[in-house]
Amino acid sequence: MIWSNLSTKVRWLGEGVMRGSLRKFYLGAILCSLTGVAVAAPLTVVKVAAPDINCVFETDCTVTVTDSVGNIALPNITGIAWLQSRTFAGQPGAPGAGKTAYEYRVDLTQATAVGDVACVTGLEVDFGPVTKLQYNKVGPADDVFVVTKGGLGTIGLASAEQNRNVITFTFSQPVCAADTSGPGDTTFFFGLASIHPPKAIAASIEAPGIFPDLIVRARAPNH
Repeated sequence: MIWSNLSTKVRWLGEGVMRGSLRKFYLGAILCSLTGVAVAAPLTVVKVAAPDINCVFETDCTVTVTDSVGNIALPNITGIAWLQSRTFAGQPGAPGAGKTAYEYRVDLTQATAVGDVACVTGLEVDFGPVTKLQYNKVGPADDVFVVTKGGLGTIGLASAEQNRNVITFTFSQPVCAADTSGPGDTTFFFGLASIHPPKAIAASIEAPGIFPDLIVRARAPNH
């Protein structure tokens, strides 16, 4: 399992089913699951752009980040699938002063499926209390932001729900490793804030057909 500090697929019965069909199947499963959780509280999710999001945490809109990565041990791939955790501190004078921003990104661009497709559909993080901030400059304060412009990624969030301390992020479509139909996927960066400083944790990755969930190294608030 890879853990380092940095500076800056439910097998479908039958043959010949294309990746697009599998992704539609996965997406249907995701959307159906959203109605099956009665005790989880939905979090507000808004879309933002970079570097504008940085201005919430730093008056000059330039932040100094700490990045770390944890290997996602999908059994049916070659290459590397990983979860990126990114943190940066809110500075004096900024709306997010005294808070820590936590961003996550799931990356399968360097992984290739072996045989069948290989995808993940969600991330669970023991995060604790979320600090609401105004991320998109509209309406009330928000829980979660997704950086859909100005950054890496193509896949966002279908939902974010919190059950006690654990937040489940469900992707808007499966994040899949490369295969003959196309390259591998990565999510956008998605994030939220906390009053607590970061610590190393074990997060969970949801992958169709794989039980239990896959454990991956991450960082989250020390709540």
